[in-house]
Amino acid sequence: MENKGKRKIEVCFSPALYSFYRSDSAIVVVSDILRATTAICAAFANGVKNLIPVAGLDEAREWKRKGYLVAAERDGIVLDFADFGNSPFNFHPEQVMGKTIVYSTTNGTQAIRMASEAKHVAVGAFINLTALAEWIDGEDSDVLVLCAGWKNRFNLEDSIFAGALADSLIGSGHFFTDCDSAVASRELWMMAKSDLTGFMDKAAHRHRLRKLGLDDVMEYCHTPDSTRVIPLLKDHLLVEHTDY
Repeated sequence: MENKGKRKIEVCFSPALYSFYRSDSAIVVVSDILRATTAICAAFANGVKNLIPVAGLDEAREWKRKGYLVAAERDGIVLDFADFGNSPFNFHPEQVMGKTIVYSTTNGTQAIRMASEAKHVAVGAFINLTALAEWIDGEDSDVLVLCAGWKNRFNLEDSIFAGALADSLIGSGHFFTDCDSAVASRELWMMAKSDLTGFMDKAAHRHRLRKLGLDDVMEYCHTPDSTRVIPLLKDHLLVEHTDY
């Protein structure tokens, strides 16, 4: 059989569907391209020691009262008690080097917490695409890409990233898919990859960000391989994986 010995890649288009895909023996890659997972990768690239992902705002406020730096937003807007928002441009080395930051966003951190029982939970973005694919290829595990989406709805940016990762892994010869979501995301990637930033002008969240004056991140968020950091969830804490 042509797929014998290969590992499987699947794509879950929404956290609302996660229970149908869940496999605690798999690597779960969480994607929230605009902007949480891109910002997390950028934070580590700029020297953050670790990140504490929290789903709820009450928990984020409690960490703030304990003296931690907090990055928190809802619907793209920085919350009044937060030190940072959700832009990858917020995390300057002089502010975050060696620090622990508590992180709470509309979609991304909730998806990370949801997947916390998986074998590994990795943070995926276009900016760490190649490094992430190479690390996954060296692990003996199936893969599920969990798209954070927008309030449990499908979105283009996370799904196209899932397709890019699926294409890379299947292209290695070590993975296969029999998952329609993975096939569809890969087809989207094939359509979009020649002008990824231009294609993303179709994305609803791009226009939400534009209305808020926050769409300066579009090119950065959709440019592959500006970093090799791979954030992984360890004991409910995001840390940088360095053994690759």
